[in-house]
Amino acid sequence: MNLNNSSNFQRLLSLTKTLTGHVNNGNHEQALTLFLHMRSSPTLSLDPFVFPLTLKSCSALHRSFLGTLIHAHLTKSCLLHNPFVVSALVDFYGKCVSLSYARQLFDEMSERNVVVWNAMISLYSRCNQVEMSLRLFESMDVAPNVSTFNSIIDGLSRLDGGLYKALAFYRRMYSFGLMGNRITALALLSACAGTGTIDLIKEIHGHSIRNDMCNSQLRSCLVEAYGRCGCVENAHIVFRSMDERDVIAWSSLISAYALHGEATEALKIFREMEDAKVKPDGITFLSVLKACSHAGLADEAKKYIVKMREFYGVEVNSDHYSCLVDALSRAGRLYEAYDVLTKMPVKATAKTWGALLGSCRSFGEVELAEVAGRALFEIEPDNAANYVLLARTYANAGRYEEANKLRLEMKERRVKAAPGGSWV
Repeated sequence: MNLNNSSNFQRLLSLTKTLTGHVNNGNHEQALTLFLHMRSSPTLSLDPFVFPLTLKSCSALHRSFLGTLIHAHLTKSCLLHNPFVVSALVDFYGKCVSLSYARQLFDEMSERNVVVWNAMISLYSRCNQVEMSLRLFESMDVAPNVSTFNSIIDGLSRLDGGLYKALAFYRRMYSFGLMGNRITALALLSACAGTGTIDLIKEIHGHSIRNDMCNSQLRSCLVEAYGRCGCVENAHIVFRSMDERDVIAWSSLISAYALHGEATEALKIFREMEDAKVKPDGITFLSVLKACSHAGLADEAKKYIVKMREFYGVEVNSDHYSCLVDALSRAGRLYEAYDVLTKMPVKATAKTWGALLGSCRSFGEVELAEVAGRALFEIEPDNAANYVLLARTYANAGRYEEANKLRLEMKERRVKAAPGGSWV
C-alpha cells in the first residue's frame, strides 16, 4: 500500500511539473487537457498546487465554465483556506467573469493574506480602477509587500498625468521598509517615457545597476526612456552595454534617433540590425519610416515599404502609409503622395490626410489641399485645425473669398478654433 502511495505521489509530482511547464510556456490548451486527464485518474489525489495553475490557463483561454466547476470542486474539497488557491480564483473571476464576482469572493474570505489582497488590488489596477485599488490598499489588515505597491504604481503610471502620483506612491514604499524591484522600475520607466523627467530616469537607472536588476528588458526600456527624453547619447550607451539585443532594443534605439531628426544615424542602426540577423517588426519599420519622413527621404521610404512587405513579410498598416505619404509630401511629390493615399489597401486616417494637407499649404497646392481638407472634414468634423489650415492655404494663394467662405462654414457647423495662449 505504501509503495502504491509513493508511486502515485511521484506520478503526481511529475504531472504537476509538466503542467507547470505548459502554463509557464503559454501552452494553455495542453495544460487543460493534462489537468482533465489528471482529474479523471482514480488513483491521483490532486493537491492545492494543481488548481492555481489550471485556473491561470482557464483565465488565459476564457474558459469560464471550467473555472466555475473547479471553484465548486474546491468548495466541496475544503481547499478554499489555501491563499494561493483563493488568489487564483479571485484572479480568474476578475478576468473571465466580472470584477464584482471577484470582489464578492474576496469579501467572503474570512482570512486573507497578502497574496489574496494583491490579487484583488491587481485586478482593479489592471482595469484602470486605480481609485478602488487605492481604497483597498488603505483598508489592508496585513502588511503590503512589493507586489502590492507594483500593481498600484503600474495602474497610476498608465493614467494621464499619473507619473507623479506613481512616483509619490513609489516613495511611500520605502516607509514600509520595502525596496523596489525590476517590475517597479519597468512601470516607472514606462511612465517616464516622453515626459522629460530625465533625473528620475537616471535615478531608476542607477538604482537598477546598484541592485543588479539590469536585464535586457529593463535596458530596452531605458533606451526608449532616454531616447524619448532627448538623451540619445545615454540611450546609445545603454544599448551598447547590452550583451543580447532583441528587436525591442534595436527598435527603441532607431526610434530615439528618428524622433530627434537624426535620420542618417537611425537608418545606419537599422542596417546594423539587419547585419546582426535580428528580424525587424512593424514597430521597427514605423521608426525607420518616421526617420525617412522627417528627413524627406521619399525614395528610401518607398524602398522600405517594399522591403517590409516582400522581404520580411510584415503587414503594412495605416501608420506606415502615413509616414510614406508624409515623406513624399515633404519632398514636394504631392500628387504621388495622393496616389499612394487613394490606392493603399487600408483606410486613410486623419493623420495621413493631414500630412498631405500640411504640405499642400507649404507648396501652395490649392486644388489638392481642397481634396485633403474635405476628406478631413468628413473624418474629423469638429477639428478646427483642418479648417484653419485649408483657409490659410486659400489666403496664401490670394483666394481670400474662398478663405472667408470656409470661415463662414466653420461658424455654420459651430466649429470653434482653440484660442491661442502665451506664458509671456
